[in-house]
Amino acid sequence: MLAIGILEIEETVMLAPVLEVYVVWHPQEVQNAEAIALDLAEHFQGGAFGSLLSGAVEVYVRSAPWENGDASPRPIVWPGSAPAAGNVAPALFTAVVPIVGLQLARAVEDADGPWHAYLGDIVDARRLNPVHVCIFPLRLAGVQPSGRLGNLLSGHQYLGEPDAHSTSKEPIDELRHRDLAQGLAQWISPQRGERLCVFISHTKRQGSPDEPVGSLLQQVREVFDNSRVSAFFDAHDLQPGEDWNRALRQKAGASALLALRTDLYATREWCQREMLTAKVNGMPVVVLEALTQGEVRGSFLMDHMPRIPVHRDTPDHWSVACIRRAVNLLADAWLHRVLWLRQRELAAEHTDLKRYWWAPHAPEPSTFTAWLPEVTAMRASASGPDGDLHVLHPDPPLGADERNVLQQIASLAGHSALDLTTPRLLSARGA
Repeated sequence: MLAIGILEIEETVMLAPVLEVYVVWHPQEVQNAEAIALDLAEHFQGGAFGSLLSGAVEVYVRSAPWENGDASPRPIVWPGSAPAAGNVAPALFTAVVPIVGLQLARAVEDADGPWHAYLGDIVDARRLNPVHVCIFPLRLAGVQPSGRLGNLLSGHQYLGEPDAHSTSKEPIDELRHRDLAQGLAQWISPQRGERLCVFISHTKRQGSPDEPVGSLLQQVREVFDNSRVSAFFDAHDLQPGEDWNRALRQKAGASALLALRTDLYATREWCQREMLTAKVNGMPVVVLEALTQGEVRGSFLMDHMPRIPVHRDTPDHWSVACIRRAVNLLADAWLHRVLWLRQRELAAEHTDLKRYWWAPHAPEPSTFTAWLPEVTAMRASASGPDGDLHVLHPDPPLGADERNVLQQIASLAGHSALDLTTPRLLSARGA
C-alpha cells in the first residue's frame, strides 16, 4: 500500500534555523539600496529555496531606526545568543550584507555615532566567531569605500563586482545573486572549504554536418571564464597520463553538472554515465537543451532534472543569456544542496524526522534503486514499529503515477508501504 506522503503529527515540524541573512543599508541612501535589499530577499526566500523545510534560509532587512530618527537599526541576533521571543533559537549561521553607499559612509565616519557602533558590532561578531558569522559587503555604483567604513570592511571581498576585462556584460542583479549563493554555500558547507565546481558533460560528435556543437562548447567555456565559477571540461582539464576513467567518475560524483544536450548527447555512453553518477550522488544537475535536428531516442537516465532551452542568435552563435541562466541556476542549486545537508544534520535528533532518509532530490527509478540499500538501513535503525520505508525529498511532491512506480520497485525488493514526503506535506500536518 502506498503512503502518499501525508504524515500525521501533533504539531508543525520545526528545526533550528540554518541561515539568516541580514541586508543592512542607511535609510537616507539616495540610490537603489532598498530595491537591492528587497531583490535579495525575494531571490533567496523563493524560487529554488522554497522547496526546503522552513528555517533553511531567512532574509531580513535592517535600515529603519530602532529607537529614534538618528538611531541605528534593530540589533542583529547572532549565533549562540539566547533564544528570542517565542523561544525561537538563533540561526546556526548569520550573514550580513552591508550595502555601502555615500550616506552609510558619512554616518559611519562619526566615531561616536550609532552607525559606527552598529557596523563595529558586525565586524566584531565576525572576528569573534568567523565559523558562524560572515560579512558580504556590496557597494553601490560609483562608491569607493574609504575612511572609517573602508577600514571596517577592509579584507572582505565585495559582492557583484563586474569583471572590467569581460567582453560580455552581465545584468548586475544576476551577478549579485550568483556571488552571494556561491559565497554562502562555500562558507556553511558541512565539508569545510567545499567550493562549487561545475562538471561540463558534453559530446563533441555532431548529429548533422551543420550542428554547431563546437561553438556551443566555446561559448559555454567563455561564460564560465567570466563568471568566477570553477568548471571542469574533461579532456581540456585532464592532465597527461591521468586515469581519465577514474577522474571523470570522481568529478561527476562531486560536482554540479551542466549537461549540454545536443542531438547525440543522450546516446553517448559516457554522457549517460556522467549524468547518472551525478544524480545518484545527489549533485545538482541542469540540462542545457541545445537540440538542432532533434533526437531519435532520448534516455530515461536524463529526465527529472531542470532544463534550460538555449536558442541561437545566429547560425553559429548561441544565446549567452540562456547559458548564464543555467550557470546561475546551478549556483542556487548548490546552495540548496548545502542547506538541505545542514537540515538533515539537525533532523537527526528530531522525533518526527529522524526516521526519514533524506533524498537530495525527488527519487526516480534510476536513483531510487541505487539509494534503496541506504533507505532500508534507515528503516532498520530509526523508522519505528511500522516497518515502512520513509523518504523525505525537496518539494514539489511527485505525482500519483510516479509514486506508484517507486512503490512497485520497493515491493519487488520485498518492502511494504513507501512513505514519500516533502517539506510542504510535512507542514500541512496531515491536511
